[in-house]
Amino acid sequence: MGASLWPGNGRWRALGRVAPWLALLLGLLMVRLSKGAGFADAYALFSRPFWPGPAQREWVSSAASLEDQARLSLLEQDNQRLRDLLELQRNTGADSTVAAAVISRQPRGWWQQLELGKGSLNGIRNADAVLGPGGLVGRVQSVTPTTARVRLLTAPGSEVGVWLPRSRRHGLLVGLGTHRPQLRFIDKDLDVRAGDLVSTSPASTLLPPNVPVGVIQSVDERAVPAPRAVVQLIAAPEAIDWVQVRID
Repeated sequence: MGASLWPGNGRWRALGRVAPWLALLLGLLMVRLSKGAGFADAYALFSRPFWPGPAQREWVSSAASLEDQARLSLLEQDNQRLRDLLELQRNTGADSTVAAAVISRQPRGWWQQLELGKGSLNGIRNADAVLGPGGLVGRVQSVTPTTARVRLLTAPGSEVGVWLPRSRRHGLLVGLGTHRPQLRFIDKDLDVRAGDLVSTSPASTLLPPNVPVGVIQSVDERAVPAPRAVVQLIAAPEAIDWVQVRID
Protein backbone atom coordinates (compact mmCIF):
# COMPACT_ATOMS: atom_id res chain seq x y z
CA MET A 1 0.00 0.00 0.00
CA GLY A 2 1.49 3.37 -0.95
CA ALA A 3 2.40 6.18 1.40
CA SER A 4 -0.39 8.47 2.43
CA LEU A 5 -0.58 11.70 0.57
CA TRP A 6 -2.73 13.47 3.13
CA PRO A 7 -1.03 16.69 4.12
CA GLY A 8 -2.30 16.30 7.68
CA ASN A 9 0.04 13.39 8.33
CA GLY A 10 3.07 15.66 8.11
CA ARG A 11 1.57 18.04 10.61
CA TRP A 12 0.89 15.23 13.11
CA ARG A 13 4.40 13.90 12.64
CA ALA A 14 5.88 17.34 13.31
CA LEU A 15 3.59 17.80 16.31
CA GLY A 16 4.77 14.43 17.67
CA ARG A 17 8.34 15.61 17.53
CA VAL A 18 7.55 18.86 19.36
CA ALA A 19 5.17 17.34 21.94
CA PRO A 20 7.90 16.07 24.36
CA TRP A 21 9.43 19.52 24.50
CA LEU A 22 6.06 21.11 25.12
CA ALA A 23 5.39 18.59 27.90
CA LEU A 24 8.78 19.39 29.45
CA LEU A 25 8.12 23.12 29.35
CA LEU A 26 4.66 22.57 30.82
CA GLY A 27 6.14 20.45 33.62
CA LEU A 28 8.76 23.06 34.42
CA LEU A 29 6.06 25.72 34.48
CA MET A 30 4.00 23.63 36.92
CA VAL A 31 7.06 23.11 39.15
CA ARG A 32 7.67 26.84 39.08
CA LEU A 33 4.09 27.67 40.01
CA SER A 34 3.72 24.94 42.67
CA LYS A 35 7.26 25.42 44.08
CA GLY A 36 7.98 21.71 43.78
CA ALA A 37 5.06 20.54 45.88
CA GLY A 38 3.96 18.03 43.27
CA PHE A 39 7.36 16.39 43.05
CA ALA A 40 7.59 16.23 46.85
CA ASP A 41 4.21 14.48 47.02
CA ALA A 42 5.25 12.06 44.31
CA TYR A 43 8.53 11.29 46.06
CA ALA A 44 6.72 10.68 49.35
CA LEU A 45 4.26 8.34 47.59
CA PHE A 46 6.92 6.21 45.89
CA SER A 47 9.30 6.15 48.86
CA ARG A 48 6.67 5.23 51.46
CA PRO A 49 7.48 1.47 51.33
CA PHE A 50 11.07 2.27 52.33
CA TRP A 51 10.23 4.44 55.33
CA PRO A 52 11.59 3.32 58.75
CA GLY A 53 9.72 0.46 60.30
CA PRO A 54 9.30 -0.32 64.02
CA ALA A 55 12.98 -1.26 64.49
CA GLN A 56 14.24 1.90 62.84
CA ARG A 57 11.84 4.03 64.86
CA GLU A 58 13.16 2.40 68.03
CA TRP A 59 16.72 3.19 67.01
CA VAL A 60 15.80 6.81 66.33
CA SER A 61 14.01 7.05 69.69
CA SER A 62 17.01 5.54 71.48
CA ALA A 63 19.39 7.98 69.79
CA ALA A 64 17.18 10.91 70.78
CA SER A 65 17.13 9.66 74.38
CA LEU A 66 20.94 9.39 74.46
CA GLU A 67 21.20 12.92 73.06
CA ASP A 68 18.91 14.25 75.81
CA GLN A 69 20.96 12.46 78.47
CA ALA A 70 24.19 13.89 77.07
CA ARG A 71 22.75 17.41 77.08
CA LEU A 72 21.55 16.97 80.67
CA SER A 73 24.99 15.75 81.75
CA LEU A 74 26.68 18.74 80.09
CA LEU A 75 24.26 21.13 81.76
CA GLU A 76 24.92 19.54 85.16
CA GLN A 77 28.68 19.84 84.64
CA ASP A 78 28.34 23.48 83.59
CA ASN A 79 26.14 24.19 86.59
CA GLN A 80 28.70 22.61 88.94
CA ARG A 81 31.50 24.62 87.33
CA LEU A 82 29.59 27.86 87.90
CA ARG A 83 28.94 26.87 91.51
CA ASP A 84 32.66 26.23 92.00
CA LEU A 85 33.46 29.65 90.56
CA LEU A 86 31.00 31.35 92.89
CA GLU A 87 32.46 29.49 95.86
CA LEU A 88 35.98 30.43 94.79
CA GLN A 89 35.03 34.09 94.51
CA ARG A 90 33.31 33.98 97.90
CA ASN A 91 36.38 32.44 99.56
CA THR A 92 38.95 34.74 97.98
CA GLY A 93 37.00 37.97 98.32
CA ALA A 94 35.43 39.85 95.41
CA ASP A 95 37.34 43.08 96.08
CA SER A 96 40.80 41.51 95.75
CA THR A 97 40.26 39.25 92.75
CA VAL A 98 39.47 39.50 89.07
CA ALA A 99 37.52 36.73 87.38
CA ALA A 100 38.89 35.92 83.93
CA ALA A 101 38.06 33.38 81.24
CA VAL A 102 40.69 31.15 79.66
CA ILE A 103 40.61 32.18 76.00
CA SER A 104 43.53 30.21 74.56
CA ARG A 105 45.77 27.22 75.19
CA GLN A 106 48.50 25.70 73.05
CA PRO A 107 48.26 21.92 72.55
CA ARG A 108 52.05 21.56 72.78
CA GLY A 109 52.15 23.66 75.95
CA TRP A 110 48.99 22.32 77.60
CA TRP A 111 50.74 21.88 80.94
CA GLN A 112 52.77 25.08 80.65
CA GLN A 113 50.60 28.14 80.16
CA LEU A 114 47.20 29.56 79.36
CA GLU A 115 45.88 32.90 78.13
CA LEU A 116 43.29 34.95 80.01
CA GLY A 117 40.80 37.37 78.51
CA LYS A 118 41.69 40.20 80.91
CA GLY A 119 44.84 42.21 81.44
CA SER A 120 46.38 45.34 82.90
CA LEU A 121 43.25 47.40 82.21
CA ASN A 122 41.55 45.16 84.79
CA GLY A 123 44.33 45.56 87.36
CA ILE A 124 46.24 42.34 86.57
CA ARG A 125 50.02 42.54 86.96
CA ASN A 126 53.03 40.28 86.53
CA ALA A 127 53.51 37.65 89.26
CA ASP A 128 49.88 37.86 90.45
CA ALA A 129 48.60 34.56 91.85
CA VAL A 130 46.04 32.70 89.73
CA LEU A 131 43.51 30.44 91.43
CA GLY A 132 41.15 27.86 89.99
CA PRO A 133 38.31 25.98 91.68
CA GLY A 134 40.08 24.29 94.57
CA GLY A 135 43.40 26.07 94.76
CA LEU A 136 46.44 27.69 93.20
CA VAL A 137 47.16 26.94 89.52
CA GLY A 138 49.99 29.35 88.66
CA ARG A 139 51.18 32.93 88.41
CA VAL A 140 50.86 35.65 85.80
CA GLN A 141 53.91 35.63 83.54
CA SER A 142 53.18 38.55 81.19
CA VAL A 143 50.41 41.09 80.68
CA THR A 144 48.96 43.16 77.86
CA PRO A 145 46.18 45.73 78.30
CA THR A 146 43.50 43.12 77.53
CA THR A 147 45.15 39.71 78.07
CA ALA A 148 47.39 37.92 80.55
CA ARG A 149 49.58 34.85 80.17
CA VAL A 150 49.69 32.45 83.11
CA ARG A 151 52.59 30.14 83.85
CA LEU A 152 51.12 27.01 85.38
CA LEU A 153 52.57 25.19 88.38
CA THR A 154 53.06 22.21 86.06
CA ALA A 155 55.24 24.15 83.58
CA PRO A 156 58.87 22.97 83.28
CA GLY A 157 61.07 25.15 85.46
CA SER A 158 58.20 26.52 87.55
CA GLU A 159 59.27 26.74 91.21
CA VAL A 160 56.99 27.76 94.07
CA GLY A 161 57.67 27.52 97.78
CA VAL A 162 54.96 25.52 99.58
CA TRP A 163 54.05 24.39 103.07
CA LEU A 164 52.81 21.12 104.60
CA PRO A 165 50.48 22.09 107.46
CA ARG A 166 50.43 18.66 109.16
CA SER A 167 54.19 18.20 109.47
CA ARG A 168 54.92 21.93 109.40
CA ARG A 169 57.59 21.53 106.73
CA HIS A 170 58.56 23.68 103.77
CA GLY A 171 59.30 22.41 100.29
CA LEU A 172 59.80 23.53 96.71
CA LEU A 173 57.12 22.62 94.17
CA VAL A 174 58.76 22.10 90.76
CA GLY A 175 56.92 21.74 87.46
CA LEU A 176 57.97 18.91 85.13
CA GLY A 177 55.74 19.57 82.11
CA THR A 178 53.28 16.85 83.17
CA HIS A 179 49.98 17.00 85.04
CA ARG A 180 51.68 16.34 88.41
CA PRO A 181 54.50 18.56 89.74
CA GLN A 182 57.23 17.35 92.06
CA LEU A 183 57.76 18.44 95.65
CA ARG A 184 61.41 18.64 96.72
CA PHE A 185 62.63 18.91 100.30
CA ILE A 186 65.82 20.09 101.94
CA ASP A 187 65.73 17.96 105.09
CA LYS A 188 66.40 14.23 104.80
CA ASP A 189 64.33 13.16 107.79
CA LEU A 190 60.72 14.13 107.16
CA ASP A 191 57.34 13.21 108.51
CA VAL A 192 55.62 13.21 105.11
CA ARG A 193 53.15 10.70 103.75
CA ALA A 194 50.64 10.28 100.96
CA GLY A 195 47.48 12.28 101.54
CA ASP A 196 49.16 15.25 103.21
CA LEU A 197 47.83 18.63 102.17
CA VAL A 198 50.15 21.05 100.37
CA SER A 199 49.44 24.78 100.59
CA THR A 200 51.15 28.12 100.29
CA SER A 201 53.09 29.19 103.35
CA PRO A 202 51.22 31.10 106.08
CA ALA A 203 54.14 33.55 106.04
CA SER A 204 54.28 33.92 102.25
CA THR A 205 54.63 37.41 100.82
CA LEU A 206 54.90 36.49 97.13
CA LEU A 207 51.71 34.42 97.16
CA PRO A 208 48.49 34.60 99.18
CA PRO A 209 49.07 32.68 102.43
CA ASN A 210 47.34 29.39 103.27
CA VAL A 211 45.97 28.76 99.77
CA PRO A 212 45.46 25.04 99.00
CA VAL A 213 47.72 23.72 96.25
CA GLY A 214 47.48 19.94 96.16
CA VAL A 215 47.73 16.61 97.93
CA ILE A 216 50.80 14.38 98.14
CA GLN A 217 50.22 11.30 96.03
CA SER A 218 53.44 9.38 96.68
CA VAL A 219 56.80 9.87 98.42
CA ASP A 220 60.24 8.70 97.28
CA GLU A 221 62.27 8.51 100.50
CA ARG A 222 65.36 7.16 98.70
CA ALA A 223 65.77 10.18 96.45
CA VAL A 224 69.12 12.00 96.63
CA PRO A 225 69.99 14.38 98.22
CA ALA A 226 66.59 14.50 99.98
CA PRO A 227 63.17 12.86 99.68
CA ARG A 228 60.83 13.90 96.88
CA ALA A 229 57.09 13.60 96.44
CA VAL A 230 54.57 13.64 93.60
CA VAL A 231 51.75 16.13 94.12
CA GLN A 232 48.24 15.93 92.71
CA LEU A 233 46.98 19.49 92.23
CA ILE A 234 43.54 20.23 93.61
CA ALA A 235 42.68 22.60 90.77
CA ALA A 236 43.30 20.36 87.75
CA PRO A 237 45.05 22.49 85.07
CA GLU A 238 43.66 20.45 82.19
CA ALA A 239 40.05 21.24 83.10
CA ILE A 240 40.26 24.95 83.91
CA ASP A 241 38.31 27.44 81.80
CA TRP A 242 37.77 30.23 84.38
CA VAL A 243 40.14 31.54 87.06
CA GLN A 244 40.42 34.16 89.76
CA VAL A 245 43.47 36.46 89.72
CA ARG A 246 44.56 37.89 93.07
CA ILE A 247 45.41 41.52 92.42
CA ASP A 248 46.13 42.79 95.93
